[in-house]
Amino acid sequence: MILAGDIGGTKTHLGVFHAKDQKFTPMMQEQFSSQEFPDLESLVQSFLDKHDVKIEYACFSIAGPVINNRCKTTNLPWVVDADEAARLLGFEKIWLINDLEGNAHGITHLREDEFTVLHEGEPGIFGNACVVSAGTGLGEAGLFWNGDGYIPFACEGGHTDFAPRTDEEIELFKYLRRDHHHVSYERVLSGMGLYAIYSFLRDTNRYPEPEWIADGLAAVDDPAAAISRFAIEEKADICVKALDMFIDIYGAEAGNAALKFMAFGGVFIGGGIAPKICSKMQESRFLESFFNKGRMRSILERMPVKIIMNNKTALLGAARCAMLKSGMLPSRVLS
Repeated sequence: MILAGDIGGTKTHLGVFHAKDQKFTPMMQEQFSSQEFPDLESLVQSFLDKHDVKIEYACFSIAGPVINNRCKTTNLPWVVDADEAARLLGFEKIWLINDLEGNAHGITHLREDEFTVLHEGEPGIFGNACVVSAGTGLGEAGLFWNGDGYIPFACEGGHTDFAPRTDEEIELFKYLRRDHHHVSYERVLSGMGLYAIYSFLRDTNRYPEPEWIADGLAAVDDPAAAISRFAIEEKADICVKALDMFIDIYGAEAGNAALKFMAFGGVFIGGGIAPKICSKMQESRFLESFFNKGRMRSILERMPVKIIMNNKTALLGAARCAMLKSGMLPSRVLS
């Protein structure tokens, strides 16, 4: 039995997987609120207390940079030392991987119907791939094509400098810089980013904020989800504009990642936001921003672009990684 986890800033998914014949089968899964626990060990112990299972190996996809099997999480007040956690929990070994690396591992196990295709790309071209995922934060990862399959690897591309492209985006950048010395893409492409765009439109008097929306946003824990819902339902111009700007910038950054990774194998849009706004992502706005790279447009038009619809992808990826690292799955099995 192996334990896998997807540790997010908001939610954590844990699952026990049975490994046999180079395959893994989910036995039990559970979701937790990450913020309710002081550390990873107490969260995992809460899960183990409910389930009578013997765990030797575990792998956790975690939102933050992993260095020497240790992570200071980006959107949680945790410092996770996997070796110390293994000692405390009585496991043989625990591995940590970045959550986007987990997504990259996981997409190789998804069915075609677990993606929404935004752009087919040109068939028959093999090459690297990448994942760009907006949710609580913004994560990115690459998949290196070695000729036989994909080798996922982590990066922290979501924290690179936000590059505004229009006069309005320049004003957004200036607005954000008042409060943040470094304005990263995560400040714009995330739940907090969508709310920041909305606040920019309101505070700079570009769009009026209806009183009922102000009251509604003040009453919810996740204003970004409410803004996107109002936008899709076209209930207020300010929400429609905020989501349009968000999608414009999302497409642009996905295109940036596609060029940096030369992602002829596919650009995969992950995270919790894209599936919820899928109908808007399927409109022309996202892809036009994605392709709008001057002389590189023809290169980008050859790359497939897909939304990951399975919210357990990073969990599956962590299970796959545990199998690889423990020797249950030969390292040559990459795709």
